[in-house]
Amino acid sequence: MPGRHRIPKKSLLASVAALAVAIGGGAALALSTSGAQAATTTLCQEETSPVSGGTYNVQNNEFDSSASECVSTDGNADFTVGNSSIGNATNGSPGAYPSIYQGCHWGNCSSGGLTSTPIQVADLTAGTVTTSWSTAQPGGSSDYDVAYDIWFNQTPTTSGQPNCAEMMVWLNHNGSVQPFGSQVASGISLGGHTYDVWEGGQSFGDTVTYDMTTAATSVSNLDVGTLAQDAVSRGYISRSCYLIDVEAGFELWQGGAGLATDSFSVNVAGAGSSPTPSPTPTATPTPSPTPTPTPTTAGSGACSASYSTVSAWQGGFEGQITVTDTGSSALNGWNIGWTFPGDQEISSLWNGNDTQSGAAVTVSNASYDGSVAPGGTVTVGFTATSSGDTAPGITVSCT
Repeated sequence: MPGRHRIPKKSLLASVAALAVAIGGGAALALSTSGAQAATTTLCQEETSPVSGGTYNVQNNEFDSSASECVSTDGNADFTVGNSSIGNATNGSPGAYPSIYQGCHWGNCSSGGLTSTPIQVADLTAGTVTTSWSTAQPGGSSDYDVAYDIWFNQTPTTSGQPNCAEMMVWLNHNGSVQPFGSQVASGISLGGHTYDVWEGGQSFGDTVTYDMTTAATSVSNLDVGTLAQDAVSRGYISRSCYLIDVEAGFELWQGGAGLATDSFSVNVAGAGSSPTPSPTPTATPTPSPTPTPTPTTAGSGACSASYSTVSAWQGGFEGQITVTDTGSSALNGWNIGWTFPGDQEISSLWNGNDTQSGAAVTVSNASYDGSVAPGGTVTVGFTATSSGDTAPGITVSCT
């Protein structure tokens, strides 16, 4: 069934400037419960305010409605929709997305966490980023969803619309609303929850939604990486992109007064460290692994390359290539190439720049991994589609 049209959430024109102070150390970020209660802050239409010492921002992102709608927060990681006169048609765009977030929303950033440590998708392994959220949902005649909105960008930062992908996680919905796009999978079990998966293309990239088949008012330690890697395996998110923002709130079509976030947290393992420029790819969580073929090696001069299969599944596989400097001096740039034996086609590749013409593939170094010391290595990873259920063996040349 075709999905409804959905307008991406725009920048907050009347925002309060968010703090951008990096928090050092490797401790996870969590909800602050100590200290005196702050005065209540009311946000209407398009406003934002830092909460919990700047660790998060609460935003009243009313982007497709001019009706009266406001939220309030007491300065902790919480907010309540105080009133809403939004009355959008449920087969169109929601009028607002009042929410709380960690990271950067259209350049408006909270402090620490994802702001100081944007995480490349290839590094977004299980446990790297987890989030907990508790809500109050009044139901009634209002039309809304209860959803995470998680944004990925091609670079670690952006001041505008993220340009890689949007991943939503619906905990629940009320009324006749549905995710954007069309349903592409049902009954998928990931991280202890079961989802129906929806997807639709937008101008900035794919919107992929994981819609819980059992409605929930709260989640504890939801693993963002588990969902993101499933989206990678489906071709909706590139491993080279960066997670820059985790938001949680309510898309409002009609009404919504009384909806509330009682608590919210985002935990980033190693918050404060620098992002790794050359990520080590991990196995896609959904495929069934197949035996790794004996690596094949070919080379020219001071450069050699070996290929192995990481995992394979019906219709696709993940491979990796190790480039080695076999000479006595450093490499200053490298190129590798191979020819697939069939209809295999690269769907995403990281740690290099790829070109495919028919079955022939060439890859040059990325900006950060062209220099390789004698005896040093660089790993290039990719996912590809295939008409078979196993990955082919390939021979890789290197210059």
